[in-house]
Amino acid sequence: MLDAILLLKIGLAPVLILATSFAEYRWGHTVSGWIVGLPLTSAPVILLLALERGDGFAAASAQGALLGLVSLSAFSLTYSLLSLRRRLGWLPSMLLGWGIYFISSFVLEYAVVSIVVAFISVIVWLLIVSRLFPVVDAIEKMASEGSTWSDIIIRIVGAVALIFVITEYAPALGATLSGLLTPFPIYTSVMVSTIHHRQGVTSASQFIRGATLSLFTPAVFWLMVGSTIVAWGVGVSYSLAIAAAIALHWALFKALKKHGPTLDR
Repeated sequence: MLDAILLLKIGLAPVLILATSFAEYRWGHTVSGWIVGLPLTSAPVILLLALERGDGFAAASAQGALLGLVSLSAFSLTYSLLSLRRRLGWLPSMLLGWGIYFISSFVLEYAVVSIVVAFISVIVWLLIVSRLFPVVDAIEKMASEGSTWSDIIIRIVGAVALIFVITEYAPALGATLSGLLTPFPIYTSVMVSTIHHRQGVTSASQFIRGATLSLFTPAVFWLMVGSTIVAWGVGVSYSLAIAAAIALHWALFKALKKHGPTLDR
């Protein structure tokens, strides 16, 4: 059992990151942002917490991960506003965005609400944030250079490190804070900073807005997991959550393709 858990800790992140890197190369920044907004790190982390700490701990962490979408979207909005409006470079934009993420997470740790209330609050927040992103006057039609192997390795190392840190220190952090920290934007930070550096702030803004628009899907995912894992177990809970997430994400992806000019305004 311990060997299987160790294998999951080491193996899940590289597979998911390679898939998102292919999406970036194949479909461009907005679609790759749409995909990278999925719970690519948080879902494996809380699955591992369920296996190691029990379903009750995982349920509380799932609610924390749901609230963590507020922090993640706040990071994205901060990065976009600072880079586009204030003309800051990728590094200060990213570091200040991380600061907002951690401040938001530590504040939300003290939120005592039901998972349904948390879900409704997150959805309302995401709707508000999606309208606060700065409008890009002229969309840059730039060919995607794709990620280098060094970019991909950084994402993999960062994701594996996050998985190990949270799962190892979960008892000290507590269930809620462990969940709040799982959506930490490792993939998003590496990808948006790379795009910003190589192709400009407009392309970076397109990417990070796509990542934020995709967060409605993990909100549904964590609602399903948090409300069913104790009663039905991790296998059934994750299966239902994955099915619901795939159906919703596909519908939203089709809407993105159909109304691309509107979404990429």
